[in-house]
Amino acid sequence: MIVLFLFALLWMVEGALCQLHYTVQEEQEHGTFVGNIAEDLGLDITKLSARRFQTAPNSRSPYLELNLETGVLYVNEKIDREQICKQSPSCLLHLEVFLENPLELFRVEIEVLDINDNPPSFPEPDLTVEISESATPGTRFPLESAFDPDVGTNSLRTYEITPNSYFSLDVQTQGDGNRFAELVLDKPLDREQQAVHRYVLTAVDGGQPQQRTGTALLTIRVLDSNDNVPAFEQPVYTVSLPENSPPGTLVLQLNATDPDEGQNGEVIYSFSSHISARARELFGIAPRTGRLEVSGELDYEESSVYQVYVQAKDLGPNAVPAHCKVLVRVLDANDNAPEISFSTVKEAVSEAAAPGTVVALFSVSDRDSEENGQVQCELLQGDAPFRLKSSFKNYYTIVTEGPLDREQPGGDAYTLTVVARDRGEPPLSTSKSIQVRVSDVNDNAPRFSQPVYQVYVSENNVPGAYIYAVSATDRDQGANAQLAYSILESQIQGMSVFTYVSINSENGFLYALRSFDYEQLKEFSFQVEARDAGEEPQPLAGNATVNIIVVDQNDNAPAIVSPLPGRNGTPAREALPRGAEPGYLVSRVTAVDADDGENARLTYSIVRGNEASLFRMDWRTGELRTARRVPAKRDPQRPYELVIEVRDHGQPPLSSTAAIQVVLVDGAAERPGGGGALGAGAGAGGGGGGSGEHRPSRSGGDSSLDLTLILIIALGSVSFIFLLAMIVLAVRCQKEKKLNIYTCLASDCCLGCCCCCPCCSHQARARKKKLSKSDIMLVQSSNVPSNPAQVPVEESGSFGSHHHNQNYCYQVCLTPESAKTDLMFLKPCSPSRSTDTEHNPCGAIVTGYADQQPDIISNGSILSSETKHQRAELSYLVDRPRRVNSSAFQEADIVSSKDSGHGDSEQGDSDHDATNRGQSSARKRIC
Repeated sequence: MIVLFLFALLWMVEGALCQLHYTVQEEQEHGTFVGNIAEDLGLDITKLSARRFQTAPNSRSPYLELNLETGVLYVNEKIDREQICKQSPSCLLHLEVFLENPLELFRVEIEVLDINDNPPSFPEPDLTVEISESATPGTRFPLESAFDPDVGTNSLRTYEITPNSYFSLDVQTQGDGNRFAELVLDKPLDREQQAVHRYVLTAVDGGQPQQRTGTALLTIRVLDSNDNVPAFEQPVYTVSLPENSPPGTLVLQLNATDPDEGQNGEVIYSFSSHISARARELFGIAPRTGRLEVSGELDYEESSVYQVYVQAKDLGPNAVPAHCKVLVRVLDANDNAPEISFSTVKEAVSEAAAPGTVVALFSVSDRDSEENGQVQCELLQGDAPFRLKSSFKNYYTIVTEGPLDREQPGGDAYTLTVVARDRGEPPLSTSKSIQVRVSDVNDNAPRFSQPVYQVYVSENNVPGAYIYAVSATDRDQGANAQLAYSILESQIQGMSVFTYVSINSENGFLYALRSFDYEQLKEFSFQVEARDAGEEPQPLAGNATVNIIVVDQNDNAPAIVSPLPGRNGTPAREALPRGAEPGYLVSRVTAVDADDGENARLTYSIVRGNEASLFRMDWRTGELRTARRVPAKRDPQRPYELVIEVRDHGQPPLSSTAAIQVVLVDGAAERPGGGGALGAGAGAGGGGGGSGEHRPSRSGGDSSLDLTLILIIALGSVSFIFLLAMIVLAVRCQKEKKLNIYTCLASDCCLGCCCCCPCCSHQARARKKKLSKSDIMLVQSSNVPSNPAQVPVEESGSFGSHHHNQNYCYQVCLTPESAKTDLMFLKPCSPSRSTDTEHNPCGAIVTGYADQQPDIISNGSILSSETKHQRAELSYLVDRPRRVNSSAFQEADIVSSKDSGHGDSEQGDSDHDATNRGQSSARKRIC
């Protein structure tokens, strides 16, 4: 019958350590149910497989089998208790089972119950005892003991003998619980009456419900009388002897005395017949001397007490032996080192495991006793974050003490050494080492070799070409360190970054998907991402910025924007006065290059048409000037055909050419394609010269905003502000100096002539310096008939004297191109005032205001009527003979011819000094 009960329930950190106690009788058949461990522990049977329910390897037994799916424990093969546990009072089989996630360990004890399956037995079937006829009643004779392998109530309980009148049995119990019988003489023997007595000796056990017995034939021989029997000093001797005492070690010197003489008094020693076989192996006795010594290896762990039965008898006839018992107590020596047995060791522990996670479970034992069997354990781990924890009896667990980091140096695996040391003298120790591997978790994000990559890519690259390689590393391992590269979505000039670059997801190689153009896109940036393949707890990613810098190549030739060719591709025409001095600015070639740096640094040169070295080109500014005077014999109908080359400094250099046709003109004729436009006077006389410096064409105004345009706007703004300031200052100055102006005008001071007063003189000189013929436009007065006769203008620039009968009003207007800000107060001529005009020495520049207010023109615009009214009182009539060839217009002619071609340069002023000397003296006479 199987008895099942729960023995104990304990607990431990990171896993409860429980003890279940089952009992099973020996000799049960295969498959006999022992117990349901899972049910008794309250475990979920459905999770046993997932939690890897199993038995510890060092506790497995061939007699028992555990169903890992159901938790049922059953008998695997027949159990013979006497074979497993010998005569031990208790027979226990230990089984250790554990589960993972979390780790739980359970200790199961299976007690094998004894059944009365063995009868007592004697060493020999026939036992012989010799007794002298002189033995007195009450004498005891030890008999051979019977042996019963069973234990407890099934062991040997008593002896019985065939009922008779001479002998009886006295059953005694030894210190170890074994029973033996002594034959007691109840009635004197008489050899002559009966020399041999035969009885049946029966050994009976205590089995229930049926006892088992063993028998032997006891033969008692009655010997002739020997009066004295040897005698020991004491019936029982107690001796303590250390274990592992070498053979030959003296146990006890026995001494038995016999008062007889001769052979009847000579004593010999021997072991009694009922001594155990193991005692005969371990001890020996000298027959003549009675020296009891060690003959085998004593082991405290095998048995702590041995009973040695010794008899002594003389050599006389019919000798009667004397008996004594030597009780040998074996003293424990520290001869057994502790033993370490690991029940479970985790192959790997996660680096994310919390402190206190169980890594290994082991037990220690020492076969010695008392202090020699008391064991202390320690863990040699160095700096490893582990510690040792006592759990249950001699069980210990190795648990984590702190966080684990596999990526630290040496953090991927730890070698842990457990040392068990007893308290004996000298202490013995044992050590065992285990290898604990730290499994990786995805706790490190990928990291690029640098946070920002500067990648230089030449423009005009081949689409699909490799441009760079980004790389990232991950300190994790396995799938947690497998990286996949990608580009994060972004916009570049309104288009997806995926249309510009791509990346190899495996190695981080970057490829250009289009050909880059430096002139359209100089640089752009995007982000790359490296993401690992980890799953626990989640994939991690790292980012880096990639700046693509497009490197300029010399792929754009210079573009000439001025001068522009004519229609149908004809060369640009520039006018060159025949009398131009060396250094005269013929034209300025302007070119732009869409490239950058050295690729956009331009050099200008004349490559063809300058064989006579008449021209020179400034290689930096592109200014085309005369190097010497034009030969007098040069045919004016034969222009100069120049080819100008503009070359950049790229590698290889690129260039563009422009053809310029330089046309010789007489005087200061307007340059074809020039910036100024002549008015009616210029159209009639042809003597008005264009601006001395060529201005670039505005045909390229549709181009994108560049530095040149910004400078032009800035300069225009400054000029406009300056003009307004001058107007305001002029108005204020005019009011403050009204009396001075009246006085000046009354003293025959006029615009264009030399003045008596300093202010007029200064203004006249300023106008004399700045006025040019290109700034003069002839406008018909509003009160003149609609179709007046035209006044012919002579080649010299003076009017003819035969048109005195016609009245015209001449207004000096500043053209939009003029940079002058001077104000001229003009009065159109009236027919009714012709007589007054004849008295005006200034040639009809200032006239009477009786009929009409003067028109004030500033930079080509007529001022408002309010402004005119403020200036009306400044005019008065001066009666002078009217001159058709007025000195004012002559003076304007002179100033215009001086400034044509060279602007404000003093060189231009000096060119006309000789020509105009006579006219200057004439003007002085008039003033």
